[in-house]
Order: sequence, then structure tokens, then C-alpha cells
Amino acid sequence: MTDLLPGLLLSLVIGVVTVALGRVVPEASPALVAILLGAVLANSGRMHPTLNPGLQFTARTVLRAGIVLLGLQLALGDVLALGPVVIAAIVAVVGIGIGSGLLLGRMLRLPSDLTVLIACGFSICGAAAVAGVSGVLSSADRTQDPERTAQRETRTATAVALVVVFGTLMIPLLPLLARLLELPAPTAGIWTGLSVLEVAQVVAAGSLIGDPALSAAVVVKLGRVLMLAPVVALLSIALRRTAAHAGQGADAQARGRGARVPLVPGFVAGFLVAVAIRSTGLVPATVLDVAQLVQAVLLAAAMFALGTGVRVALLRTVGARPVVLASLLLIVVTAVGLAGSMLAG
Repeated sequence: MTDLLPGLLLSLVIGVVTVALGRVVPEASPALVAILLGAVLANSGRMHPTLNPGLQFTARTVLRAGIVLLGLQLALGDVLALGPVVIAAIVAVVGIGIGSGLLLGRMLRLPSDLTVLIACGFSICGAAAVAGVSGVLSSADRTQDPERTAQRETRTATAVALVVVFGTLMIPLLPLLARLLELPAPTAGIWTGLSVLEVAQVVAAGSLIGDPALSAAVVVKLGRVLMLAPVVALLSIALRRTAAHAGQGADAQARGRGARVPLVPGFVAGFLVAVAIRSTGLVPATVLDVAQLVQAVLLAAAMFALGTGVRVALLRTVGARPVVLASLLLIVVTAVGLAGSMLAG
């Protein structure tokens, strides 16, 4: 246990610092700043080996704890109150977004794991979705090959960076488009919640439109966050089937039984429990505020830990195709979101 402390404490300190910086400078995304700091440390040649156990623990366990706490932001009643049209629009944005992302990624000949990470990040809830999906992909890979692990962490960092950059561009762009289209504030708010990537980005964009839009945008966005659970569960099922089909012979099957991906990952079950607790209405507002702050710190700490797995040499191999995928996917999600918001309005 003591071998975890150096890396864990460093990650948590970075998490606190980046979240505090984000409060002072809203443009400084804690996720992006944390990943950049981790990458700088990893490529400086000064990262002491004693940090590795704690960093690995943070990138997996602390990350999942942060996603569980994310569930406390969601009250199921608020989402159901949106009505069937908006709920259908949320499902459409997530489903069409991920489906289009997978198709476009295949056309662009991107690695399948990077495609899935970008598609889920842009379609569901940004960096939290990328991190959650990355955790499932990590659980499915039992080879413990350092090169594959570094490659996966680099791709995760790439997906998070794309989410932050493109989501930040949406903050001024979507309110401007809503104004040009002369959308009523509630409709513009629904469009914002359906299209913008991160919860914090939704708050920023919604506030530029006005209070009626902001309240609608946040609830709709949290509805998209709720889609993280079924998407991760479906991904786990797909990975289990892939592993089963890949097994050859009795020995392979025996190994597969010991390394099967959970049908419902523990952190997804915890996320749903947190949603259920929040939905009771019994949790005091002060507790929810503290939980939201802790969740932000834990996710930022996990992003730092993931950033330490980034290697510049691997990052150079990523190329421009992920940016093309992100650009096309943003257009798809925004267009589907606009159609859904106009139907709901």
C-alpha cells in the first residue's frame, strides 16, 4: 500500500491545483492541463520509478471513483421530466454519433480503440466518457504489454485533448449559430445540451444564451451523461464476445475465463447507484457540492496519471486523421442535436 503513496499523492495534488486553476481561469480545462502536465513529466526523463505504482492506481481506480461520483449530479426525475421527444433526441445523438464515429473511423483507417474513444467522447459526455471507455478497454487487455499500455494511454490522451479543444470552440460558436437561426432560448438550450461535449462547456455556452437556455441545457446534458452506463455495458458485452470468438483450444478458453470483461463494470454499477441515491432527493445540497468538487479533483488526478503514459514518439504517429474524425463527428452530433431540439421546441 505504501508504494502507492508517491504517485497517488502527486496525482491528487495536481488534481487540486488544476481544478483550482480552472475556477480562476475558466478557459484552463483541468482535464487538458492535467494531461499536459503528466505528459511533460513523462517526457522530461525525470519521472522517478517509485511514482509508477501510484500513477497506475490513479489511472484506474481513482478514475473509476470519479465516474461513480459523477452519478450524484444526476436526478433521474429531472431527466424523465424532459419528455419523450427530448429523451428520444438524447438517444439519437448518442446512437447516431457513436455509429457515425465508428463508420468514419473505419473509413479513415484509424485504430479501433482510438475511434471508439473519440466517438464516445463526442457523443456522450466528453472526457469522462473517454476515461470510462478507456477503463473498459484496459480491463479487456490482459497482456500487460508496456508498449500496448503506452499506446492506449497516448490514444486516450489524444481523445481527451480533442474533446477539450473542439468543445471549447463550441462555447462561443453554438450561441452564435442559435442567434443566427433565431431559435427561442429554450430550444437553443436543448440544442446546447444535445451538442456540446463537456458539462462545464454546456454551462458556459448556455450562460451566453441566457438563464432559460442554461437550465434546459444542463438537464439535457445530464441526460446524455446518463447514457454512459448503457454504452459502457454494451461495449463490455461486445468485448466479451470478441474475446470468446478469439479463443482457440481449451487452453485459450481457460485463459479467457480468467480474463473476461465484466458484463457490467463495477464503476458503472456504482455510477447507477449514485444516480439512484441522488434521485431520492434526500442528499443535502452541501453534500452534493462537496461530491462535485471531489469528483472534479479525482478525474483531473486521473487525467494527470494518464498523461504520464503519453510518449511524444507515439503521439507523432497519431497524425491528422483523428482531427478529421473529430471535425466530422462534431458536425454530425451538432446537426442531430439541432434536429432534435427543433422537434422538441
